[in-house]
Amino acid sequence: MPKQRLLKFLILSSLALFARGGQLPVMKPDYPIRPADFTQVKLEDEFWAPRLKINRTVTIPYLFNLDEETGRTDNFRIAAGLKKGKHTGKRYNDSDVFKAMEAAAYSLRAHPDQELRNKLDALVAVIGKAQEPDGYLYTTRTIDPKNPAPGAGAERWSNLRVSHELYNVGHMYEAAVAHYITTGERSFLDIALKNADLLVRTFGSGKRRAFPGHQEVEIGLGKLYRITGNRRYLDLARFFLDERGHYHGGETYAADSPFAIYNSEEYLQNHLPVLEQTEAVGHAVRATYMYSGMADVAALGGWPEYEAAAGRLWENVVGKKLYITGGIGSTGEYEAFGADYELPNAQAYAETCASIGNALWNQRLFELHGDAKYVDVLERIIYNGLISGVSLSGERFFYQNPLESAGKYERSGWFEVACCPANIARFLPTLPGYVYATGGDSLYINLFAAGNAKVELAGRSVELVQETKYPWEGTVKILVNARPGGTFTIRLRIPGWAQNKPVPTDLYRFLDRSEQPVRLWVNRKPVNFKLENGYISLRRKWRSNDLIELILPMPNRRVVAHDLVKEDSGKVAIQRGPIVFCAEGIDNGGQALNLVLPDGAELEHWYRPDLLGGVAIITVKAVAVDVGADGEILDQRSHQFMAIPYFAWANRGPNEMRVWFPRTPAAL
Repeated sequence: MPKQRLLKFLILSSLALFARGGQLPVMKPDYPIRPADFTQVKLEDEFWAPRLKINRTVTIPYLFNLDEETGRTDNFRIAAGLKKGKHTGKRYNDSDVFKAMEAAAYSLRAHPDQELRNKLDALVAVIGKAQEPDGYLYTTRTIDPKNPAPGAGAERWSNLRVSHELYNVGHMYEAAVAHYITTGERSFLDIALKNADLLVRTFGSGKRRAFPGHQEVEIGLGKLYRITGNRRYLDLARFFLDERGHYHGGETYAADSPFAIYNSEEYLQNHLPVLEQTEAVGHAVRATYMYSGMADVAALGGWPEYEAAAGRLWENVVGKKLYITGGIGSTGEYEAFGADYELPNAQAYAETCASIGNALWNQRLFELHGDAKYVDVLERIIYNGLISGVSLSGERFFYQNPLESAGKYERSGWFEVACCPANIARFLPTLPGYVYATGGDSLYINLFAAGNAKVELAGRSVELVQETKYPWEGTVKILVNARPGGTFTIRLRIPGWAQNKPVPTDLYRFLDRSEQPVRLWVNRKPVNFKLENGYISLRRKWRSNDLIELILPMPNRRVVAHDLVKEDSGKVAIQRGPIVFCAEGIDNGGQALNLVLPDGAELEHWYRPDLLGGVAIITVKAVAVDVGADGEILDQRSHQFMAIPYFAWANRGPNEMRVWFPRTPAAL
C-alpha cells in the first residue's frame, strides 16, 4: 500500500470505529461508558461463535442473493440509468439493501473476504450513480417521479408520515459509516454526507417542518455526527425528535385504505412531544428506534432531558409491556404496543426488528448509566426473542415471534416486507462488542462467553480470556493480563436472574426463591462482596495472570407474571440461567397445548449435544389433558414432558408450541 494511502487509512481508522461495539472519536459530551471494539473480542464458545459464522457464511450471502432476485438491487441500477425497467416492490425496499451492506461491512471488519468486499464496493458505485445531483436518494421516485410506489407521496417530502424516504437514508447512513470504518474509503460516506447535507438544507427551524413517519434517520445522523464532528447532523436529529407532537402534516386516508393506520398519531409516536411521553405506544420498531435516537441526542448533545424521557419510557416497557422472551409489541394488526399488561401469547407479534431495537436501546441506556439492569434486559433479548428470529441454518426467518402456536406457524425463506432478516444480520457481527465496556478506569464485564479480548483502558492494554460453557452452565473463569499492571476497577455483572429477579421490575417473578449463593474468587481466594447497580466492583492492582472465578447458580426456575397479565394467570414459564424454554409438539407426542405443569413436579436439566446443534433441555413428569369441545376435561394422564430453548423452536417444521404452562388443568 502506498505510504500516503496507508497514512490516510491509519488516520481514518483511528478516528472512526463502530458506534455500538467499537471505539469512535471522543466527542464532548459523549456516552460516559464505551463498548469494546467488537473486532478485538474473539468469541470461541459453542453458543455464539457458530451463530456468527453462519451469519457470515450463510445469511449475508443469502441476503445479497435475495436482494438481487427480488429486484431490490436492480432498483438502484435502474435509477442509475444502468438498466431499463420499472421500480419493483415497496417504497422502503432500498433499506433492505442498505442493511445487507451494513451487515457485510461489519462482517468484513472481523473477517476479510475479497469476494464480499468486491460485491460491496460494486454496490456502492451503483448507489452513487443512482443519487440525484443535489443528494436526493429514493429509487422509486427517481425511476418514475410521476408514478412512485404507493405511499411515496406526489413529490419529495410530501408524505413523510408514510413514504420512508428518511427511514431509507437513515439505514444508508449506518451502512456508509460501517463501510467507511471498515475500508477507510470515503466513497459510500460521501454519498451519505451529500444526502445528509440536503436534509440539513431542507429541514429545520425556519425551513421545512416535518418528521419521519418511521424513525431511523435520527440514529444515522448521530453516527454521521460522530464520524465528522459536524454539529448540524446532531441538531437535525434533535429537530426531527422535537417535531413529534407538534406538526401534523402529510396525506390522510380513508378507513378502508391500507395506509389508514398512518392517520393515527399514537401509531407514529406523534401524539405528544417526545419529552412528554411516558407510555410506549404505537409501532414498536419505530418506538425503539426513536428511544435509541433520544439516548444518542442526550449523550452526544448534552441534553439530559432526552435521557430522562427515555428512562421513563423504559420503566413503562420493562414494567408493563415486555414479554418473558424479551420481545415487545403485542398487537399483530399494527405491529404495535398494546395496553399496559396486554401480553397475549398466541397473538403476540414481538417482531424480530423490535427485539433488535430493544437491544440497541438498552445498550445505550447502559452506556449512559452503567447500571446492570439494562444489560439484564439486553441479555434476555439476545438469548431468546432476538435469535429466535433466524433459523439455526441461517436462511429461514421469523418476522413475528409468538409465545404459543397451534402448529400452523413456521419459518419463511423471505418476506415481502423483508426488514427482519437483514436487521438481524447486521446486529450479529457486532455482538462481541457487547461483552465488555469501559468507562473512566473501570472495565465492565457484561456478558459471559468463552473467548479472548483486548481492551484499552486508561492508557493500558488489558487482555481477557474467558472460559465458560455459558449459557448452559454458570461457571466462569476470567484470566486478566494488564500491561502495564496498575490499579483499576473490574465491574463484574451479576445477572438479575442470579439474584432472584428475572427482570428489574415486578412484571415477572420466580415462583420460588433460590438460596443458592453466587460465589467469587480472585487468585483462588474467596471474595466477600456487595453489589452496586448489579455489579461486583473489584478494585485492585491487577497484574498478569490474575484469575477471576465466578459461579452463578443455575437452578431450574418457574416464572410467574404480574397478576394484571391476564393471559398468564394460573401459568408458569420455565427459565434456567438466561434461557427461556418452551415445549414443542415434536418432543411431546405431537402436542404441546394440552400440557399441564404442576407446581410440585421436579424440573430436571440435561444437555443434548445431538439436538438442535447442541442445547439444554428440561424434562419433568407433567400431565397431559384431553379437553372436549365444550371445555370439559375428558382425561388426565402422566406425561414425560420435554422443553427446549425458545430460540430453537420451529427448526424442525411447524409444531404446536407453548411457553406459558397451566399449573392446573383448570387453567388450560
